[in-house]
Amino acid sequence: MNQKQAIRDAFWSPFRETVRREGIPYQWLALNDRVPGAEPSHWMRNFRAAASGKPGAHGGCVFQDSDGAKWLEGVAYSLRSHPDPALEAIADGAIEAIVAAQQPDGYLDTYYILTGLDRRWTNLRDNHELYCAGHMIEAAVAYYESTGKRALLDAMLRYVDLIDREIGPRRGQRHGYPGHPEIELALMRLYRLTGDEKHLRLAKYFIDERGQKPLYFEQETRESGNDFPWKDSPFGYQYYQAGKPVREQTDAEGHAVRAMYLYCGMADVARATGDESLVRACEALWESTVRRRMYVTGAIGSSAYGESFTFDYDLPNDTVYGETCAAIGLVFFARRMLALKPRGEYADVMERALYNGVLSGMQLDGKRFFYVNPLEVNPVACAKDPNKRHVKPERQKWFGCACCPPNLIRLLMSLEDYVCSADGNALHVHLYIGGDFTARVGSSDVRLHVETRYPWDGDICLSVELERPASFALALRIPEWSHKWQIGLNDRPGADEIAFAMVFSLQGPGGFVGVDGKTQVRDGYAYIEREWKPGDRVRIMLDMPAQFVRANPRVAEDAGKVALTRGPLVYCLEEADNGPNLHLVRVGSAQPHVRERWQPQLLGGVTVLETAGLRESDEWTGPLYAPVRGAPETQTVQLRWIPYYAWANRGTGEMRVWVRE
Repeated sequence: MNQKQAIRDAFWSPFRETVRREGIPYQWLALNDRVPGAEPSHWMRNFRAAASGKPGAHGGCVFQDSDGAKWLEGVAYSLRSHPDPALEAIADGAIEAIVAAQQPDGYLDTYYILTGLDRRWTNLRDNHELYCAGHMIEAAVAYYESTGKRALLDAMLRYVDLIDREIGPRRGQRHGYPGHPEIELALMRLYRLTGDEKHLRLAKYFIDERGQKPLYFEQETRESGNDFPWKDSPFGYQYYQAGKPVREQTDAEGHAVRAMYLYCGMADVARATGDESLVRACEALWESTVRRRMYVTGAIGSSAYGESFTFDYDLPNDTVYGETCAAIGLVFFARRMLALKPRGEYADVMERALYNGVLSGMQLDGKRFFYVNPLEVNPVACAKDPNKRHVKPERQKWFGCACCPPNLIRLLMSLEDYVCSADGNALHVHLYIGGDFTARVGSSDVRLHVETRYPWDGDICLSVELERPASFALALRIPEWSHKWQIGLNDRPGADEIAFAMVFSLQGPGGFVGVDGKTQVRDGYAYIEREWKPGDRVRIMLDMPAQFVRANPRVAEDAGKVALTRGPLVYCLEEADNGPNLHLVRVGSAQPHVRERWQPQLLGGVTVLETAGLRESDEWTGPLYAPVRGAPETQTVQLRWIPYYAWANRGTGEMRVWVRE
């Protein structure tokens, strides 16, 4: 679908401006190893060395090429909304270095160019050639679409031609697929640009061949002598989502980021081919992910061992991995599930991950990052408990494995593409973000102008702008957290009378029909079907109460605890507001009163929540253990909660999302 969109939003625009002005230049310095005190990237150094024709040492991880590819993709989206000749010149120079490293047959991967081309394609399982190719393809498509420049796109088309000759089902080809999925969804993106059936066929091959017997990875290990790092693990080949064919997989298993990227590719191929068996597999994996293995913040991947999923309802808060890339991958997957079928649940999860598990990965200044996103932190434990060393109480300047920072850039700078979508004769609004969003709905170009202070309040105004009257359905998402809502049409002064206004409880029966007879609620969206006229206005008012939530009782870590949410935001307690020893804090009553306070000078402007609580005394003069003699001594305190995404911006200290009742 061809969309022209521009975000002008009180919440998201400052973040995007920070990324544009601070984050993108900072990451360019990091990719060139110019950030004092930060781990080196080696990215530009590797490409320049590869272009020189003098093989030598390769710096960083085997997948280091992908870091800069994601940065370039983010730059492309930034140029789309904010043309910047100086930035474009920097990107052109980087692309020139990349293209210069490409081999005569089209091959382009600095690890093997610098360490020995004779070993290429010998470890598809672990060495990320196809993963890096996928990210470079995505960067090439985005850069071409934003600037019209073809240098990187043409280079990647040559590389894809080579991959298609080397890998596939034909005699003499390697019957392989990537250990780290990514090229599947990248090829589908390339297919949408080129219309070349070869790109669809190759993406479908990678999906269909994964996990088939005889298992390619076992054959590759025997032939190349590669060590199998997960042979004694609970995962086996499911670490790579390759232990069984994708249509037989029902549980989210193994490496969380690999899983999300694979599911994205599956959904893309299913949509393009109409493969219902692949749709059903996506639905089963979605249900496993979000209903049994996802944190309240939208984080996924509960274990540092393998950066992985473990088992149903295993969601520890203090040893969680919750990689930023995994939450970003969940946003990608949710968006593709919406493309298969518009369902409010998909957009709800997309929103939850975006506002919490993704946004927490970047410091407010755009220059420090979390790889791991915990829900409970004690800085002493992070430093001294080996099982928690992966958890950091403050964001880092950069990482030797720096997949997350550029991934954040490319998502935040492409956020326009997630707000709404056209499906047949309906325009679905998935996220309530201010700006102008244009889509082709039926035979009409519809421009939607959105004004809101979301997520701080639930009042959203949408203006429909089009050249001539047109009949279609405007579908507005009703978030699962809003139990009362109201919609008005043309309710501005001097306009026609309100055609309909309704208040509907999501706890009540479904299938509500409005007074005009053409307004229905289904699958989490309110469908307003009518002939729209230029200048029509819709106002949706979502009740946005602060509310405590409990976890499924099978989540052992959260038994007897509650978390506080308001709208799409999850809140947390931080030591800066509530003092140390947060494990001694309890929420004061079953349904405590919550006071909401807008604090414009705090953390870039946030709504703070305040509740009554109890704090157990930490004055203990006895031995380590003593007999119980009555209830613990407590005192009433006022608890101050901040949005989870903003924690760790005021120094190092304790933090908790889940608090004892």
